Amino acid sequence: MSNDPGIRVLLVDDHPVFRDGLDAVLRTTPDIRVVAQAGDGREGIAAFKEHRPDVVLMDLRMPRMEGTDAIAAILRADPGARIVVLTTFDGDEHIHRALALGAKGYLLKDATRDEIVAAVRAVHAGKRFIHADAAARLAERPMGRDLTEREIQVLEGIASGLSNKEIGDDLGIAEATVKSHVNSLLAKLEAKDRTDAAMIALKRGLIR
Repeated sequence: MSNDPGIRVLLVDDHPVFRDGLDAVLRTTPDIRVVAQAGDGREGIAAFKEHRPDVVLMDLRMPRMEGTDAIAAILRADPGARIVVLTTFDGDEHIHRALALGAKGYLLKDATRDEIVAAVRAVHAGKRFIHADAAARLAERPMGRDLTEREIQVLEGIASGLSNKEIGDDLGIAEATVKSHVNSLLAKLEAKDRTDAAMIALKRGLIR
């Protein structure tokens, strides 16, 4: 680890232009220095292990390995790692999942320069920083009505346009069982029908 002063930051995002722009923004802040960039989750893990930055700014949706998987891997390697998610995804499940994994901050990509700098400083100081819009989404997250793993699988089938029979064939369960899961997830999501359930799930980040 370098002895240079300031908060050492790693940028992990699959868009080079965005990374360079963020690097340029952070360069104007005397106490923050970008020490490395990575274009996907795997590169991010390798860069973290090599540079041991003070703070990681991590996107969620990336090729090869997504941000959530990279967050989990980095925190397994170093439970003290301080990671801030910086993404376009504002679904309550995206936010909940990232924070549950151990991310210390959550920012949306429309955040201002001051918000990004404040997040880096806060997380480096051991605090949490959640974008106001993300916090509002998280507060609206239904409690006690989480979908089961099987219901998520059924929902993914619905989103792919499969019938109950086709979903049952894929999952190795009876069509009647699929119908029971559909009724359950419709109730939990407060959805009008299958299409509405798929749209709600995509928006919230329950399925990809």
